[in-house]
Amino acid sequence: MTTTLITGANKGLGFETARRLIAAGHTVYVGARDAERGRRAADELGARFVQLDVTDQAAVKTVEAEGGLDVLVNNAGIEVRGEDNSVPGAADITADQVRTVFDTNVLGVVRVTHAFLPLLRRSAAPVVVNLSSGLGSLGYVSDPDHPAHRYPGLTYAASKATVNMITAHYAKAFPAMRINAVAPGFTKTDLNGHTGMQSVEEGAEIIVRMAQVGPDGPTGGYFDTAGTVPW
Repeated sequence: MTTTLITGANKGLGFETARRLIAAGHTVYVGARDAERGRRAADELGARFVQLDVTDQAAVKTVEAEGGLDVLVNNAGIEVRGEDNSVPGAADITADQVRTVFDTNVLGVVRVTHAFLPLLRRSAAPVVVNLSSGLGSLGYVSDPDHPAHRYPGLTYAASKATVNMITAHYAKAFPAMRINAVAPGFTKTDLNGHTGMQSVEEGAEIIVRMAQVGPDGPTGGYFDTAGTVPW
C-alpha cells in the first residue's frame, strides 16, 4: 500500500489529486492548516487528516505512527491578488507581498520536505511532487509568443521558478528518490478566482501521473501533461 501526503488538499487541485490517488489505491493524508476544513475534506474523500504545522514534529509523528510515508505532494500555494482579482505588476509589488508568497510557496515546500525526509528515506520507492507552474519557466516567460509572457505578476512566477531550483537540488541530493516539479496548467481554482481555462480534473492529471512514477521513472525534471517544460 502506497501512503501519500498532499498539502493543501482540502480543495482545488489538492482535493482532486487526493480523490484520484485514493481511487488508484493510495492511502492519502489530507494536509491542511485549518483543522475543520481539513477534516471535512478528509471525511468526504475517505482519506486521513493531518494538521500541518511543521514548526513542530506532530504531523510527522502522526504519519510515522500510522505506517510511514511513500509520496509527498507539495501542493499548497498562494498568489497575491487585489480585491478585483487583479494581479499587481512589477511596479506595484512590495517586499512584504513577496515575503508572504515565498513563505508559503517556497519556504513551505522546504519546511514540509525537510520534516518528512526521514520517513521518505525509509520508503522502498519514495516520490516527491512539487507544484510549480508554467509561469515559473524562464523559457516561457521570456518568449513573447507564449501566454506566460503576458502574465504581469512577478511574485507568484518567481516563487515557482524557485520551486524548480529547489526541486533540482533535492533530486541531486537524493538520487534514490523520484523528485519532480509539475506545471498543472491554468486551472479554475480559488487561487485565481476561478478564471482558469481548464478544470481541476484536467489540472490534476500531471500531478497524479508524477505521484505514481516508479523507481525507474524520471527525477529532477519539470513536466506538464505534454512532456518536459523548459526551465
